[in-house]
Amino acid sequence: MYKKTFTILLIFLISSSITFQHVNGLDVSSKTHALSPLQQFLMKIPINQIICPDNLQLVMKKSDGSPACVRINNVSILIERGWAIHVLPEYTKNGTKNSDMFDGGPLGIKTESVSYFDNTTGYIAKPIQGNNFPGVILIHEWWGLNDNIKSMARGLASHGYTVMAVDLYAGQVATTPDGARKLMLSFDEQTGMSNIGAAANLLKQDYNVTKISTIGWCFGGSQSLNYALSGNKLDATVIYYGQPITDTTKLSAIKWPVLGFFGEKDQSISVYKVREFKSALDTIGVENEIHIYPGLGHAFANPSGANYAPEETNDAWNKTLSFLDSHLKS
Repeated sequence: MYKKTFTILLIFLISSSITFQHVNGLDVSSKTHALSPLQQFLMKIPINQIICPDNLQLVMKKSDGSPACVRINNVSILIERGWAIHVLPEYTKNGTKNSDMFDGGPLGIKTESVSYFDNTTGYIAKPIQGNNFPGVILIHEWWGLNDNIKSMARGLASHGYTVMAVDLYAGQVATTPDGARKLMLSFDEQTGMSNIGAAANLLKQDYNVTKISTIGWCFGGSQSLNYALSGNKLDATVIYYGQPITDTTKLSAIKWPVLGFFGEKDQSISVYKVREFKSALDTIGVENEIHIYPGLGHAFANPSGANYAPEETNDAWNKTLSFLDSHLKS
């Protein structure tokens, strides 16, 4: 009897320590230390503070936003396949914000809010002097169109651009990772592409814009690339650590230059995938500048996170301005 009881207890302890799901041929852990990610989540632990065992990384399941711990070398594959979403840190209340990283330009600007898509309101920033400036569609991170993104739009506009910060969350803004998770899960990519397309049409029709680029960070970086693949014409595409694509058939939709920034140690986007992305662009003759910063992780341009790298972020910003000047102002 004691032997039977011990065997049952041993089986229970083993099964509760770590379990694995088989997802698209990859092992995915659903336990962390004594409590699984889901158990921690149900205990109201913020999703960005959920603990995974050593050698495993926290991600969110795209299907329902629940947390999972996966092998580090599987993260980028699971995200690319649409099974997982990476988890970002929470913005600090009093720390540096993304908008503080960027030097303002020489031009004075004016701003306005505009209704442009299914009663969705975007944010326009443009120079006061003159009317004929190239356009940039700025796509927010997973937090939504917050004041920080609007400040970034103003900073970019001061360099001589009509910048439209779009809203892909229909007016909703998150302040915590859990809130951002819910908004991202509600995002419909087809609707998002129509949203960005409506912004492009508004810039052309109401602001005398003839050349347009998209730019986005993380979630926004992915949507910047997705819009380039959607069959809509652009003049440039800028991606800050958005998910790359290596399918040359899909990438062949791009007929204009691409600028991308990635971190070598990004556990959500492997450096090998980034290199394949560049190789695919080179193969089909798409002009590109793909920069991989040594030693940096995901979201290195996010000043609220542990991966923030101010020197490389400033370098990326200067490269972005040079790229946009070259391809939108010439």
